Amino acid sequence: MEKGRDYIGVGVGAIVVDRGRVLLLKRRKEPESGCWGIQGGAVEFGESIEDAVKREVKEELSVEVELVALLGVTDHILPHAGVHWVSPVFLARIASGSPKNAERDKHSDLRWFGLDDLPEDVTLTTRRAVELLASRGAG
Repeated sequence: MEKGRDYIGVGVGAIVVDRGRVLLLKRRKEPESGCWGIQGGAVEFGESIEDAVKREVKEELSVEVELVALLGVTDHILPHAGVHWVSPVFLARIASGSPKNAERDKHSDLRWFGLDDLPEDVTLTTRRAVELLASRGAG
């Protein structure tokens, strides 16, 4: 059985912001291959959502982050891909390190984008994270 496909998965996401910019990774894998997305992934058994998001960001970017706030929850449901995740998303800032694409098998690119100049091809969770951030007036 596969979480997110055979049963609802729990994932986490972090929208990493700095001076009005957001850090996005371009996905190599489905779902939403070829789209730009925030950092995140599955919560492991016995792991808090805060620990999970910090671990995922460290795995993907090789940096430590400070979690500023829980922005909200995304229902990441993609019927055409057969995917269903429930994903809390956090506002985060880099606490230490310089971000790099540490999972080249999963991501083809890493870039900073202005919050008002995002690419059109972003993931569902990224769109939702940006909406949640805007509703807070943060960035």
